[in-house]
Amino acid sequence: MASVDVTQLNILIVEDNVHFRTLITSILKALGVSQLEEARDGLEALELLNGEPSTPIDLVILDWKMDGMDGVECVEQIRQLDGTYASVPIIMVTGYTETSLQKQAKAAGVNGFLGKPVSPQSLLGRIVSVMEDVQVSA
Repeated sequence: MASVDVTQLNILIVEDNVHFRTLITSILKALGVSQLEEARDGLEALELLNGEPSTPIDLVILDWKMDGMDGVECVEQIRQLDGTYASVPIIMVTGYTETSLQKQAKAAGVNGFLGKPVSPQSLLGRIVSVMEDVQVSA
């Protein structure tokens, strides 16, 4: 039994591909997550976090390769924010498996990776893993 109740999380999805954003949203809703925010790119995500959303964001799931600001740059910007969002847990979704790229993302502040293709089991497993790690280190 997972010690993390994903249904209570408010999750921000940052993805420039509308189809993949819809897929992630659909999976999360099927898992019982009802508090979801969406951003089309890194700039929109930063605007949302800087604007203090009505419900605090508990987790960010973002794509690595996006038009404009990529996922690593977005993570670097999030980690420089004032307040609680500087330490918000972040899962990066990627089809890239090169170790050097993952090291770069980890150095930027990514808490976990999720490889494509994404399944409900892999998404849930990664969310629980990252959130448990955050609870242990808090």
